[in-house]
Amino acid sequence: MKRIACIVISVFCAAALSSCGIYSFSGTSIKPDVQTITIEPVVNNALKINPTLANSFTEALKDKFKKLTSLKDVEEDGDLQLIVTIESYDVRAQAVTANEVAAQNRLTITAKATFINVLHPEENFENKQFAAYQDYNSELSLDAVEASLCDDILDTLVEDIFNASVAQW
Repeated sequence: MKRIACIVISVFCAAALSSCGIYSFSGTSIKPDVQTITIEPVVNNALKINPTLANSFTEALKDKFKKLTSLKDVEEDGDLQLIVTIESYDVRAQAVTANEVAAQNRLTITAKATFINVLHPEENFENKQFAAYQDYNSELSLDAVEASLCDDILDTLVEDIFNASVAQW
């Protein structure tokens, strides 16, 4: 009898959650009438240019939305539109030793995002800034660690932009 009650309660809860239409187990709060998204190619406005960064950023954003939403990716005029620019790509000394030599460096990438929800404009934001960084040992050259640092930084930026846009965190 307890088993049947558990099954009935589970079915009831699943039906209640799916019937509201805006709850998702991925944490998104996309309204049911929103069907498409346009993710513009990321533009790199940083003074120091990493030639593959903008394309990697664009693809990471598209992958995130494809994996965690049921939105269809369209080239233009999506119900949701995401425009991202890389504003800075900086390396700075982070930890200095007693001999005034950098022991650690920090690579920081800053981006600005504009999110447009055509159907629900109250969710829009414009030029919202996002930044992420990774530290690395100064004995290593940036060239030696740049690819892995950028991957980690992009993961953080993509997660933050995703949460700000469709999860509204």
